[in-house]
Amino acid sequence: MSQNKLSADSIKKRKSYTPQFKLDRSIEAIKSGNLSEISRKYGVSVNILSNWRSALLEKGSHIFETSPDQEKKELKGKIARLEQMVGKKEIELNLLKNFSDFYQSRNAP
Repeated sequence: MSQNKLSADSIKKRKSYTPQFKLDRSIEAIKSGNLSEISRKYGVSVNILSNWRSALLEKGSHIFETSPDQEKKELKGKIARLEQMVGKKEIELNLLKNFSDFYQSRNAP
């Protein structure tokens, strides 16, 4: 029983940080340039801070890429696909009605 308690105690829970916290610390790291100070201040590993900062610098430009025109284009594409699906379903429905009418006319006395 003490074996289970030791193994449960020895397992460290991994810290998780909110996206806003990561963004704020990354910006702070870029502004100050002193990762060690920020690491001590917030109890976050220097390596993790460095990774967040690098990710922000590399992918930060993607934040500004989404424009209303892109969203309109994506929505128009989605509408076109949905209209195609509705068209196919209408054809299937008409075929089923025709088959139903055909069999009813053959079985009618």
